[in-house]
Parts: sequence; C-alpha cells; structure tokens
Amino acid sequence: MRPVPRWALLSSGCAPVLLVGGWTIAAIQQGPGYDPVTQTISVLGAHGAAGFWVMTGALLGLGLCHLLTAWGLRAAALAGRVALGSGGAVALVVALLPVPSSGGSLVHGSVVAVGFTLLAVWPVLAADRGGTAPWGLRPVPSITVTILMGVGAGWFLIEMQRQGAPGDAERFVTCVQSLWPLVVVASCLCHRCDDEPSR
Repeated sequence: MRPVPRWALLSSGCAPVLLVGGWTIAAIQQGPGYDPVTQTISVLGAHGAAGFWVMTGALLGLGLCHLLTAWGLRAAALAGRVALGSGGAVALVVALLPVPSSGGSLVHGSVVAVGFTLLAVWPVLAADRGGTAPWGLRPVPSITVTILMGVGAGWFLIEMQRQGAPGDAERFVTCVQSLWPLVVVASCLCHRCDDEPSR
C-alpha cells in the first residue's frame, strides 16, 4: 500500500470545519430572516446575502481541501482520487457561480448536482478490493457510505418537492461528504501504524 502523508489529515480535517463553520457564521450574519431548516446553503452564498463572502470563502476552502486530500490519498484507487479531486474543483466553481439574490439558477443547480454525484461515488471508486486495505477503503464501508449519500440526496429532493426541510437534508448529505475523506485518511494512517511494528 502506498503511504498517505500526515498532512492529508489536516486537509481532510479542515473540510468539515470550513463547511460547517462557514454556514454557521453566514447564517448568523444573515440574521433571523434565514431559516436553516427550510432554506438551502446556497441562499447564504447568494449575491447580496449578508454572509456572501463567508460562504464563498468556505466553499473555496472546501474545494481546495478536497483537491489536496485527493492528491495525498495515494492508497486509494486512482478513479476515486480523480472523483474526489473533481468534486473539489466543482466546489470552487459553485463558489464562483452563486445563485441570484432572488429565484433559482439552473447553472448553479446543475453544477451542484455534478459535484454531489462526484463526491457520492468517490468512495466506491476509491475502494481497494484487496484483503489488506485500510478500513475506509474496503468495499463494504465504501458502498455503505455511497448508499447513505444517495439516500440523503433522495431525502433532499423529496423535501424540495414538498417544500419541507431541504436545509436539514442538504446539511446531512454535505456533512457526510465532507467527513468521509477524513475517515478514509485516518484509517489509512492507522493502518500504516498497525503495520509498522511487524516490519
């Protein structure tokens, strides 16, 4: 197994902190008019929003974190690393293509859908079918987390259709997507530590 550098723990660990911290601070700046249950994260990064720069900065940081993590995650299959890195690149594009201050945006929505898909499939594409793979790169956890993301996406679409709680659903999915690279990197580093005494 190719080693994963320790700095990948920092890049993967910063991703969920930037995402959650970004939407939390942006929501505070937006004030009581913003409802995190019924409104999406994109509203916080819309043109003219009080937290526009905070949310835009958080998304840019998230994208860079995913790109760095994909570069350092050498133990993962190449297809998975490409998907994770591409998901990071799409996060950069999402930050640069915010929704307008009122109404939706087909371009923004399409880019978000591409990014979600890449970040949902990267665990399966990164999986190592060898028996000695780190836990986070084994097929069962990888397939399970991809299914979990798919269920979360279905929940989000249902909530959008019924005008229910799409904000909650989106936050659930994006939290899973931002945390999984950290889990994989940590499992690779722990796996390497377990192997070292036997050498």
